[in-house]
Amino acid sequence: MGGKSITYRWIINSFGVIFAVLVALEIGIAIFIRNYYYSGIKQALISRSVHINTIFANSGYNLTTDFEASAREFMEGFTEKDKMELMVLDKIGKVVITSSGFTPDIETSYPDYDKALKSESDYGIWTGRIEGSENVMAMTKLLFDTNGEIIGAVRYIVSLSKIDQQIFMVITIILLIGIAIIFFVALSGTYFIKSILNPVRKISSTARRIAMGDLNARILEKYYDDEIGELVDTINYMAGELSAAERVKNDFISSVSHELRTPLTAIKGWGETILSSENDQETIRTGINVIIRETERLSGIVEELLDFSRIQSGRLTLRPEKMDILAELGEAVVFLKERARHEGIDLIYNEPEMLPFIYGDRNKIRQVFVIILDNAIKYSDPGDTVTVSARHNGEYVIITIEDTGCGIPAKDLPMVKEKFYKGNHSRRGSGIGLAIADEITTMHSGRIDIESEEGVGTTVTITIPVAGSRTDEMSQLERSTNENV
Repeated sequence: MGGKSITYRWIINSFGVIFAVLVALEIGIAIFIRNYYYSGIKQALISRSVHINTIFANSGYNLTTDFEASAREFMEGFTEKDKMELMVLDKIGKVVITSSGFTPDIETSYPDYDKALKSESDYGIWTGRIEGSENVMAMTKLLFDTNGEIIGAVRYIVSLSKIDQQIFMVITIILLIGIAIIFFVALSGTYFIKSILNPVRKISSTARRIAMGDLNARILEKYYDDEIGELVDTINYMAGELSAAERVKNDFISSVSHELRTPLTAIKGWGETILSSENDQETIRTGINVIIRETERLSGIVEELLDFSRIQSGRLTLRPEKMDILAELGEAVVFLKERARHEGIDLIYNEPEMLPFIYGDRNKIRQVFVIILDNAIKYSDPGDTVTVSARHNGEYVIITIEDTGCGIPAKDLPMVKEKFYKGNHSRRGSGIGLAIADEITTMHSGRIDIESEEGVGTTVTITIPVAGSRTDEMSQLERSTNENV
């Protein structure tokens, strides 16, 4: 079990803390119980010794001369010989009489007697084990004559064996309860850890399969409707998105390959035709025009790919300036006018007299117009119409490009601005042009809106803020901040 595993961390962080707390509680409770029982015995012994001086004084004997006779009389009245042992000591600490009838043969030191001599309360208590015997608690109470002189002492000795047994039993019961708690915590914790680890291992295994390229791998069992279930849904969603992205990427590669192959084939074919034309000027002229047109087409495809790469890596930069958007729109229309005529499409430009200036990169703005117009022509058939119009509305310049082409299916419309997405595979194109146009427009604080109906046509609306408007000022401030960062 590795040091980085969840189980190991649970044992150290959670189970270890619970175990330490229980051990501390066991020790604390054991000390409390022992002190509680021992304190009860101590108080009982102290209460017995309160009136001892009075008892001896009322014995009728002269305590100075007849101390031993008084001690025997006191011993005869002691009725708890079965519960404790009683000793009477003289003033030098020698045993005079005991309740058991056995007097020590040798001089013995009594720690409780020594404590009593030093104590201001006239008594001393000692707990310990008598040599070769059991654990006991002893209390010595000093006796005084009428002059306040020590004439002897009374010593009570109580066996702690039964008390120790009771304490041991209570502590054992508490210990067993603690062990039971630890067992149930370990059992429930193990079940809980397994309920996490087993799904995580399966999730990890499926994620590893996905990472190795098996994009069809899915987690079939959700396990729980919690964070684990949410993780399962997220990984399945991620796998679906990766699978979709893989399909789109493959379609993109296929589309780009086809887009590159078509002009290359035309260039190669007309090159071979020119070589074998035997100075046929008309054929040579036609071939060169085709080669130039297809070369421009290749250049456009490559430029699109480069722009897309810059967008993906965040390296696409603008060179903004105050510009005439109407001039760039006119250039884009002129650029594609001949191609539209060649394909039998009527390109109509309703040019306004004037539009306000905008603040932007003229080359990138023209590229947006070219991309939108190219798409309109591409998805139109001979006899269709593409209409371009422009107007000014408050803080914005609005460019509208409307075609009567094949239109976009409703299911594809929300995704046409996504990278690589190409709804209609029967038409040429890489599927990244509209994504590039949308990104450039967004960088100018504008937007592209698309409305379409399949079989009817498509309307693309480009909205860009006027130079000096509040929206444009905020855009400039944001660009300046990003450049400084």
